[in-house]
Amino acid sequence: MDRSIDFYSRLMGLKLLSRREIKQTNSEIAFLQDPEGKSVKLELTHYRDQKKFIQADYEDRLFDHIAFEIKDMDRTISKLRSEKVTVTDEPYTLGPAGPLIAFIEDPDGTLIELIERR
Repeated sequence: MDRSIDFYSRLMGLKLLSRREIKQTNSEIAFLQDPEGKSVKLELTHYRDQKKFIQADYEDRLFDHIAFEIKDMDRTISKLRSEKVTVTDEPYTLGPAGPLIAFIEDPDGTLIELIERR
């Protein structure tokens, strides 16, 4: 949980709102949001009894990805690379007037789309 909170707060710019134990499921949850509190909240859940998390191969995933809108793709990708974050898809433009997008993985292999609107 600490690793994921660090990733989403330090590298993705979210602020930790709360973190608490859920005794009924032997788990812990944390809620994060952008510092201005204008976006949706991200909930992270850690089940202590789950010993291994296996992300399915891309073709077999039922859940595909989450997305973050960013202001500067080059700076963001550079910062993430310096932290050894996996970049799965290099930045590319969606059509002639479309946004610039790229894909990365969080520490648990969750696919994250980065979107820079121009």
